[in-house]
Amino acid sequence: MKKIFAVLLCIPFVFAFAACSGKKPDTSDAAKAGTVYFLNFKPEIADVYKEIAQKYKEETGVEVKVVTAASNTYETTLKSEIAKKDAPTIFQINGPVGFQSWSRYCLDLSDTKLYSYLTDKSLAVKNSDGVFGIPYVVEGYGIIYNNAIMKKYFALKDKAVSISSADDIKSFETLNAVVTDMTKHKKELGIDGVFASTSMGSGEQWRWTTHLANVPIYYEMKEKGEDSTILSTLNAKDIDFTYSENFKKVFDMYVNNSVTDKGLLSGKTVDNSMAEFALGKAAMVQNGNWAWSQIADVSGNVVKAEDVRYLPIYMGIEGEEKQGICIGTENYLAINKNAPEKDRQASIAFLEWLFSSETGKDYVVNKLKFISPFNTFKDDEKPEDPLAKEIFRWMEKDVNNLEWTFNSFPSQQFKDDFGNAMLEYVQGSKDWQHVKNTFKNSWKSERK
Repeated sequence: MKKIFAVLLCIPFVFAFAACSGKKPDTSDAAKAGTVYFLNFKPEIADVYKEIAQKYKEETGVEVKVVTAASNTYETTLKSEIAKKDAPTIFQINGPVGFQSWSRYCLDLSDTKLYSYLTDKSLAVKNSDGVFGIPYVVEGYGIIYNNAIMKKYFALKDKAVSISSADDIKSFETLNAVVTDMTKHKKELGIDGVFASTSMGSGEQWRWTTHLANVPIYYEMKEKGEDSTILSTLNAKDIDFTYSENFKKVFDMYVNNSVTDKGLLSGKTVDNSMAEFALGKAAMVQNGNWAWSQIADVSGNVVKAEDVRYLPIYMGIEGEEKQGICIGTENYLAINKNAPEKDRQASIAFLEWLFSSETGKDYVVNKLKFISPFNTFKDDEKPEDPLAKEIFRWMEKDVNNLEWTFNSFPSQQFKDDFGNAMLEYVQGSKDWQHVKNTFKNSWKSERK
């Protein structure tokens, strides 16, 4: 894990792992008397959290209510729920931008065991008044590919490229050449398209408006000479979108070599994309390591664990041959300081149990599939799913894994504006200049 922590050290709000005391979680009368309401951010693991809640009740008698916001609606759901009498006692913020929005609800966690568990305390969301957000998972994303299909392509006698393995792809030029040629051979390869559908449905555009956009903004901020691209992104009142054309080339590659015609993409979801990949209809899909369950759990899945690999999102930017995948987090736990004292203590106790008890850690590793930043986890307590293993593999490579600058994008409104402009471009009603202008103008107006 040393490489990723070195990458993230420049962030003033960070994860931290302290020595594990080995003591059982707080089971004081105050904690037992309270109740927990957890507003979950991740729909793909909602059922696991409900199972965890039931297990915790069996062990402690404490009720844990789990509510999961629909995809891309977390901020809206939180605004609604936090105003209620029985508001969430545990919620999530997405780093510094999220803390700016929700600081008046965030309890200082500096004296909790949960905070002490962090190996690098500088990773927590904090200011001079205390610690208000604790990261609980390290994640990564890039272009997931099915190596079985790639091997089939590279074995073709009439392939248009000279390389013989996906490991030889180290630039956008090479990647695009491979993808374009694979499209010409898709019948021979038994696929409907090289890439799974570019999900453009409402609430389903986040892979492009955040994850894909992370790459050009990372490089733009890097060129401005800041130590932390995340901090410089957070402080940027406007943006040049210097690498807009590079972003466009990758997005066009996704759309033009997709399982689905661009005219139908407005109805496609991330679940559709992952199912297409799982069923062998596509050779590639952009997503993160959290997506393994969305592959493995699909009925009829044909993708073997040993064939799942990652490629970086190359964009044709100078020096990208040393580029890795995007690694970081946007997942920080916060406690509602306006909740009753007994509920606050019960909520803290629940999280400390989840990340320190043998039962809790088993769920974290084997069902939530988290790459955890807490020192309570031993070396042999790491996820075994193939995408998690890929994250570890890329962290150990001699490459530059990119920070998650999208944590510091202005707002959900900015992302919606950007996504809607991209959809208009896909549908042919607007040109790319409209997308670029929307990106810049919405960024500037939201920063104001």
